[in-house]
Amino acid sequence: MEIERFRYDNKIVKQFAFATILWGLVGMLVGVWAALQLVYPALNLGISQTTFGRLRPLHTNAVIFAFVGNGIFMGVYYSLQRLCKARMFSDLLSKIHFWGWQLIIVSAALTLPFGFTTGKEYAELEWPIDIAIALIWVVFGWNMFGTIIKRRERHLYVAIWFFIATFVTVAMLHIVNSFEIPVSFMKSYSWYAGVQDALVQWWYGHNAVAFFLTTPYLGLMYYFIPKAANRPVYSYRLSIIHFWALIFLYIWAGPHHLLYTALPDWAQSLGVVFSIMLLAPSWGGMINGLLTLRGAWDKVREDVVLKFMVVAITAYGMATFEGPMLSLKSVNAISHFTDWTIAHVHVGALGWNGFLTFGILYWLIPRLFQTDLYSKKLANWHFWLGTLGILFYAVPMYWAGFEQSKMWKQFTEEGQLQYQFIETVVRMKPFYVLRSVGGTMYLIGAIMMTYNLIKTVKIGTFLADEEAEAAPLAAVYKEHNEEHWHRWIERRPVQLLLLSLGLVLVGGVIEMVPTFLIESNIPTIASVKPYTPLELQGRDIYVREGCYTCHSQMVRPFRSETARYGEYSKAGEFIYDHPFQWGSKRTGPDLARIGGKYPDSWHYNHMLEPTSMAEYSIMPNYVWLLDNNLDTASTPGKIRAMTTLGVPYPKDYDRIANKDLMKQANEIAANLKNDKIETASDKEIVAIIAYLQRLGKDIKAQPVIKN
Repeated sequence: MEIERFRYDNKIVKQFAFATILWGLVGMLVGVWAALQLVYPALNLGISQTTFGRLRPLHTNAVIFAFVGNGIFMGVYYSLQRLCKARMFSDLLSKIHFWGWQLIIVSAALTLPFGFTTGKEYAELEWPIDIAIALIWVVFGWNMFGTIIKRRERHLYVAIWFFIATFVTVAMLHIVNSFEIPVSFMKSYSWYAGVQDALVQWWYGHNAVAFFLTTPYLGLMYYFIPKAANRPVYSYRLSIIHFWALIFLYIWAGPHHLLYTALPDWAQSLGVVFSIMLLAPSWGGMINGLLTLRGAWDKVREDVVLKFMVVAITAYGMATFEGPMLSLKSVNAISHFTDWTIAHVHVGALGWNGFLTFGILYWLIPRLFQTDLYSKKLANWHFWLGTLGILFYAVPMYWAGFEQSKMWKQFTEEGQLQYQFIETVVRMKPFYVLRSVGGTMYLIGAIMMTYNLIKTVKIGTFLADEEAEAAPLAAVYKEHNEEHWHRWIERRPVQLLLLSLGLVLVGGVIEMVPTFLIESNIPTIASVKPYTPLELQGRDIYVREGCYTCHSQMVRPFRSETARYGEYSKAGEFIYDHPFQWGSKRTGPDLARIGGKYPDSWHYNHMLEPTSMAEYSIMPNYVWLLDNNLDTASTPGKIRAMTTLGVPYPKDYDRIANKDLMKQANEIAANLKNDKIETASDKEIVAIIAYLQRLGKDIKAQPVIKN
């Protein structure tokens, strides 16, 4: 058979590698800045664009979609060509993919600090950017499948199985979670409300971790670790079990983020059961990765690439052991809303994603530039700084989580809560300092890597088009004797994609359809009414400022929480919440029952200067709310959008909504005046006071359960 000659496209790999480094530094720098803001609130700088509530989504999006996202594409574009023995399907699609993805990242960086957000964690980007993400993701999939179809290698290696599952599942998650109704060019409301929105959001959120931060990186692990160690994968059969069990079980586990909330118990239980089962395939993958190094452990002592990869796999094992444990209700009752969850997430992000990316970069860049790494000594310094940085970050956060939970739940002998919430905030500051130190060490390590790789690039010569040769696929395939049964689907990428899609669809459909269609899952409460126009505007400001990043709106059915906040939250309370605002972290107290607890003037002064109301508060000042005029021109459109979503406003209410808005605003302004605070009724501060004063009031008005 005639041998065909072709060239691998290294230019696109280089571009994604450079983008990985650049956005990694940006994401980590913003993360350190946000961490320091919890220690030194002055670092919020007194301007809206740099407050914690806006920087935190910028940090998470930069790390997940810019750093890790570019890292995925770097690894996929390098490994896929070699595994398929083919150049990428289209250089044009590669370029569109690269520049389109960078444009999306820049759009996120420009919009999130200015408060353009959907208010859904890890899916904050507004609808025009969501559409762009979907289109560019299709371009990626088109290019990937085109390459697979024209391959010269009959069987698809396990890494490609993970790439295919990643593509199809991320597409599904993004589309389902992004159903929203546009109100304006950069404002939309989630199609779902309350409990259903929470279920969809954490189905998306958990599986974004699974299929964006995990499965593509497992594909990279299966390619780059054997390459770096010069050893074959330990077990082919274990990789089969790892792949199919992982993608089937992962999709069910999302509800474990909502334990003890208003989500129906049956959905919570499903999340717990599948989370526990997930431990087996996760550790199967970890064991397969570590045992691939059999006979090569002596190299780990000398080879910095393997050092990074070993720590990465170990962090994967730790994170995937801890995840199922956190899904146990007894453990979750302690960990949820605390900094324990932050530690868990960062062991995965810094250890698994970060270190595997660093290892790949140290392996890849010298090969692309046909030279040796500029300095192994610097790379080793990076390894130890990064490892210590992870420890300095994670250990204090674990400790902080226990401390928070213990203080929140502690009662005196007389049966009173022992600690005010602000006391727990003060107790956290030393841990936040240590966390900032750890993050800074990790960032310094990444800067050292950047310097090292720049010097490597300068001494090398870039190989843009790498010569390769391979025989074309035979027209007819002859099976080998005693061929493993699984080899059948390894020759059929389309069937592999469809079967993967079917497996991930099952879990989502079974969990979501009953929650949407069976009315008894969300009992309505007669006293719960739609937000007034002013409260709706205030709610949008609450979302814009990212208040959900520090405050929850979910009182769990624990004595410690009902004693501190009031009656526990019911599913029917949230039926008009597009999107839900339950939050996932309590840096500040829960706000679900804040309505009516304080006078309007308290909220005014609290927004102006939080420490005037709570001496040791670390909340930033929101002085611009006192100056900004409320955008009442947007009220009719918002009312129409809510009506479309099923919120029962009277017919043609959008035409008179602003009249009611100003009436309520004038009442609040009059209340403030009685407390010697002069403010115009058309300021944003009035709207957010209206919203905060509404929270929890419906349930206090003697709820009547209809069904």
